[in-house]
Amino acid sequence: MKSYQKVFENNKKWVADKKATDKEFFAKLSEGQNPEFLYIGCSDSRATAEELMGAGPGEVFVHRNIANVVSNIDLNVMSVIEYAVAHLKVKHVVICGHYYCGGVKAAMQAQDLGILNPWLRNIRDVYRIHKKELDAITDEDAKYNRLIELNVEEQATNVIKTAVVQRQYINTGYPIVHGWVFDVHSGNLVDLNLNFEEKLKDIQAIYNLGSLK
Repeated sequence: MKSYQKVFENNKKWVADKKATDKEFFAKLSEGQNPEFLYIGCSDSRATAEELMGAGPGEVFVHRNIANVVSNIDLNVMSVIEYAVAHLKVKHVVICGHYYCGGVKAAMQAQDLGILNPWLRNIRDVYRIHKKELDAITDEDAKYNRLIELNVEEQATNVIKTAVVQRQYINTGYPIVHGWVFDVHSGNLVDLNLNFEEKLKDIQAIYNLGSLK
């Protein structure tokens, strides 16, 4: 119970610290949000969006799940994308994975993981798509980390497939979709430098939903 009570003690200290630097901090916070970023990341406890980005309250709209998956049948992530893009009108959508991701590691194992199986299949599908490249990597750690990068790229592609992103980009030039990986050893964010416009062009050859009203 000590760790539980510590949370409320930390909260009180946080409130006091914020008021000490800005008496109107919470009044401003209650006025609403206008974030420029939608961050879709992993639920891993070591990688929190605001800390990684050096962002404050109201600057990042956040969704997290195991291994930063964007599945078109997951109403949670689809609703987050719809709200962030169509209503909050974010300028950037970031898919952020991290090296040594437990979800990706589990997906690489040939074992029955119960209710996790259908979720991890999304990552196993990424392996299937890139099997030739991954099987050519003999070092297991390098293969593991490359799958993490490829998973970020595929989930970013899944974001680009959505009608709301395509429509908004056609109408406003935003959002731009990015792929990042957090290096837990160094603390650095790695930009995978996805070519958003090129990927969008490729996607629209098959998943062209931008003209839908």
